[in-house]
Amino acid sequence: MSRVCELTGKGVQTGNNVSHANNRTKRRFLPNLCQVTLISDSLGQRFRLRVSAAALRSVEHRGGLDAFLLKSDENELSMRARLLRRQIAKKTAEAA
Repeated sequence: MSRVCELTGKGVQTGNNVSHANNRTKRRFLPNLCQVTLISDSLGQRFRLRVSAAALRSVEHRGGLDAFLLKSDENELSMRARLLRRQIAKKTAEAA
């Protein structure tokens, strides 16, 4: 399983450890990923996603999983999240 957030696409970054003597060695900056269960209001289902802590805050700020997915760009979503986004859009279009 890759270390990438399913909602924001945030992944591993690389950089350097810099010592006091200015020696540089490679290091990795890992995203803070959490396995969370999010509820879709329109579909009435729960989904387990691997999401970064910052994305989880953004989901709550935007008003839930449905609102977050509908406002987000499809290019940064994972394939599972894209499918979920299309299902939510279809369901909300039927309801309207």
